[in-house]
Amino acid sequence: MRLTEHLKTINRHKKYVMELCFKVGLYKQGLLHDLSKYSPTELFVGAKYYQGTRSPNNAEREDKGYSSAWLHHKGRNKHHLEYWIDYGLQEGHAMIGMKMPFLYVVEMFCDRVAASKNYRGKDYTDADAYNYYMKSKSHYIIHPETAALLEKLLKLLRDNGEEKTLLFIRKAVEDYRAGLSSGYEIEIQGPGIRMR
Repeated sequence: MRLTEHLKTINRHKKYVMELCFKVGLYKQGLLHDLSKYSPTELFVGAKYYQGTRSPNNAEREDKGYSSAWLHHKGRNKHHLEYWIDYGLQEGHAMIGMKMPFLYVVEMFCDRVAASKNYRGKDYTDADAYNYYMKSKSHYIIHPETAALLEKLLKLLRDNGEEKTLLFIRKAVEDYRAGLSSGYEIEIQGPGIRMR
């Protein structure tokens, strides 16, 4: 029973991410998103700790002190900020967040919106992904430019809604692919949502 319900949650999340990724022009990333969740390492642990209202990784952490499924997942999925944590070159070699490639930041945005839709259900609002990010960001190890871009996109969703935000992001992706922008240069100017 738990395996079936966990699979439904994974499939629903993947469907939401694919829809969002396709709308912004990330077809390959949408299709390949989170395939490691179907591996035995992640699938069976997820089913064991399935609750339906939050990630089973947190329940595994509470039980074991760590999440084997999450450690497997974050090391295989470049849309997670944790994938990009490495030793810095400064003295002491502290762990730091590396600047994420633009298209993976866009996929991370889609992933966060999809997770909010999946877990919030009928109570979902366009502010949910932003609110969750703000509640959690103090413990993230993330490159400052990556954090600023993600926060900018989540605010755009919160303030302007999904349709306008996805159109804006699609244009940014097109400009990035055409070599017209690094993606990180986008600037949101008021409710009209113009790019710099």
